[in-house]
Parts: sequence; structure tokens; C-alpha cells
Amino acid sequence: MRRIVIARPGGYEALQIVASPTPAPGPGQVRIAVAAAGVNYADGIIRMGLYESAKRLHGYPITPGFELAGHIEAIGEGVEGWSIGEPVVAVTLFGGYASHVCLPADRVFPLPPSLGLEQAAAIPTVFLTAWFMAERQVHPEPGDDWLVHSAAGGVGGALAQLGRAAGARVVGVVGGAHKVDAARTAGCREVVVAEGDWWRRVEALAPAGFDAVFDANGVRTLAASYAHVKPMGKLCIYGFASMLPRDGRLNWAKLAWDWLRTPRFMPLAMTRDNRSVMACNLSFLSAEAALLARGMRELLDRFASGALVPPPVTTFPLERAADAQRAIESGRTVGKLVLVP
Repeated sequence: MRRIVIARPGGYEALQIVASPTPAPGPGQVRIAVAAAGVNYADGIIRMGLYESAKRLHGYPITPGFELAGHIEAIGEGVEGWSIGEPVVAVTLFGGYASHVCLPADRVFPLPPSLGLEQAAAIPTVFLTAWFMAERQVHPEPGDDWLVHSAAGGVGGALAQLGRAAGARVVGVVGGAHKVDAARTAGCREVVVAEGDWWRRVEALAPAGFDAVFDANGVRTLAASYAHVKPMGKLCIYGFASMLPRDGRLNWAKLAWDWLRTPRFMPLAMTRDNRSVMACNLSFLSAEAALLARGMRELLDRFASGALVPPPVTTFPLERAADAQRAIESGRTVGKLVLVP
């Protein structure tokens, strides 16, 4: 088998392809021949050595990757209900950047006929993150106003779809004009390009504020995002992209300065304003396997019915994992990137 290994944190050169014996599935596991593995912004943070769950739950050396699709190749003892060659999509806590992966059977799901393997590999991480925030934290109501940052990206596009399906009016924010169409296609009723005095344009679209604001930018927008949450509304935080480099090289002075400038939300003020701040990191929810499996089955049913559609996908060979991470960290990509072993 071939896999990408990060021996120690570093730049793009830390992503090394390694050949090793193909593992046999253990009891309760299946082995998947991987056809496609999703790339997420978090994978680059793992490479940089800043992803807390990678350090706390795994350690280095580590193979990144939270999602994949492929075919069942071998079945471990005690596993029932699967057959060799069956197409599947799976959720994994690291390890996805590989040609073969052994996983517990309860993290593996049948591939809906409506999805290709590359499309399926683009779904689990971003849609489960969006599902958890929307369904478990926000509890949307028809007529809600949502503000979604990075609305042309993976999680942002998933949130736009889920919000539209729930009857919310979704306002998306994107980093460039070339992303507007993707955000509209995902479900944003209005799209604002983050240029010039763009917060004024956001305010004009929802003068009373938003029932939910979803922010993965970090210090660049968090304070303003919170200020635009209406009473009884919620700010959902799931990333800190503006604190991290776009060229793969960490600037520790900037990182420390941004950390110091990150808003600290005061409980007394939150109580007065009736606003809530919530957060989500899917990798720290791995112990909630039953919850995530339920969410994954619900999402796949909606993809099978056509109620949800996969994001646009750009593919890279497994050997070009560094190029894929460089692309996603540039801030210029639309939709999802996947690696093809």
C-alpha cells in the first residue's frame, strides 16, 4: 500500500509518500481499497503541527485524512452485512491519505447510486460538520437569517445547502468574485464579496442581525460576526483560517499576535444580549460514533433522494498531496479537493 506520512510537523515537504505492507483487517474491521480521499483545511494544520486532536489523540508520525470512498477489499472477523467489491464511503480519524485503509465497520456506509466515488469522498467531513452545527447546535426554523462565511468552500457550501433546505435565508460571504456563482448554486440567496466596506453590505441585507452566523476565519471576523448576531441568535465557530499562512510557512509572531487579539466572549454580556457562542471540531467528536453514524446515514439518504448535491470536486493524484494542500490554503479554491491514489 501507499500512504502519505508526516514524520514531524513542517512545510509541504513534510508530506512524504511511503510504501508499506497492506494491512489485514482486524476483528470488527473492513479493508477498503481507496478510490478517493477528501482533502480538508484541517489536514494542513495537522502538517503544521497545530491541530490539537492530532497531537492529543494520535501523535507523529501521522497520515492525515478524515474521509474516503472506495471498495470493500477484505472483511475482518465478526463483520456482517458487507460483501467484497461493494462501493462504500467512510469516515476515519486520520489515515485517509492512503491507497488502502482498515476501519471499524461502523464508520463505513454504502455508497448511494447517485454519487460517484470522488464525489462521495468530498462529503463526510464538511457535511457532518455542517450537519452538527445546523441540527445539533442551531436548530433552524423557517424564515431564519443565516450568515455563512467562506460560502463557496466545503463546509460553507454544505451549510448553505442545509440552510436553504431548512427554509433559512442564507447570506454568503466569499473571498472573490469568482466564487459568487458557486455560493449561489449551493443555496445562498445573497452573496457578498469580502472586499471594501463589505460589512455595510451585509448589514443592509439583515438590519436586525442574523439568527446564526457561521465563522471559520478567526480573528479577522469573529468580533464583527458576534456583533451581527441578533438577540437569541448564535455564533458558530469551526476554524481560524485567517490566523494561518497561505504559503505553508508559519509566522509565529503573527500567530501569537492573532491569538492575543482573538475575542474573549464575556458571559455577562452574552447574558444581557441573549446571544450564544458555540463551536465545533469534528475530530474531537470521534467518541460520539453513534451520533455521527446517524448524521451520516441521514445525509446519505438526502443525497440519494437528490435533496442534497455534492460540491464541485477537483482531483489530485495521491503523490501530489502537497499541491492539494497548497491549493486549499491559498484561499482560491471552490468546493472540495480529493486525492486519487
